Amino acid sequence: MLVSGKEILQVASDQGFAVPAFNISDYNMMLGIFDICEELNAPHMIAIHPDEVKHIRRDLMPAIIERSLRSSVPTAIHWDHGASYAEMLQAYQYGFTSVMIDASLMPFDDNVELTKKVVESAHAVGVSVEAELGTIGKTDGYAENGTNDIIYTDPEDALQFVEMTGTDSLAVAIGTRHGLYPETLKPELRLDLLDKINDTVEVPLVLHGGSNNPDDEIAEAARRGINKINISSDIKSVYYTKLREVLQDTKLREPNVIQPPALEAMKAEAAHKIKLFGAEGKAKEY
Repeated sequence: MLVSGKEILQVASDQGFAVPAFNISDYNMMLGIFDICEELNAPHMIAIHPDEVKHIRRDLMPAIIERSLRSSVPTAIHWDHGASYAEMLQAYQYGFTSVMIDASLMPFDDNVELTKKVVESAHAVGVSVEAELGTIGKTDGYAENGTNDIIYTDPEDALQFVEMTGTDSLAVAIGTRHGLYPETLKPELRLDLLDKINDTVEVPLVLHGGSNNPDDEIAEAARRGINKINISSDIKSVYYTKLREVLQDTKLREPNVIQPPALEAMKAEAAHKIKLFGAEGKAKEY
């Protein structure tokens, strides 16, 4: 069942859980995510970053859309971390049902201006919008758009931003970082700040950079107002770690032998996240 981002997150907000948004980079990963979400009866989002869009190319989009349409669980297809208005127009043309415009590194007024422009065009074609206020940290060169220092989201700024832009959801900065944390960096979530933001704004809140954060903190965040959590590094790490292990047998050459163990490892990690976020069995609420 293909739905918009607003449709899938509104139920999560009403029911008090977080929808997992899994970043996929190829056809095989896409199939694995659909399979585990259907197995656990969990609503979810297929998230694709602009770099991933360039990698999979437009040609894969009809397959993702078709798989979503015939899926037994609600699915939104989300353009992750769009950096320009032109990218948003591209996302509409490709068939995405949800877009993120990330102007978080811009001054507040510029962020408002660009986000408002995206909201107007997206809503005209039935697409939902996620914006970001504050900055997510980064851990390595693979990290998506982020900064060395986290700029925490101010609750009053968040209220003003949502009212001025009309965004459907808001990604907030409460202490997470994109990528996998090195041993020298300790993850720490500002749940007190999340409470203040959640009490101030009414739209669903989004958490980026949730990899490596302690499970208890992430689960608590999902109970305290976070309704969408992006997962990329965690599932890719286990997927490719298992592939490297399998490929130690240099005689293997067939994808239908090499890939299944990696898929199972990825599905196990995705299942853990689904349960952690409280999304298991929630498809029945739609």
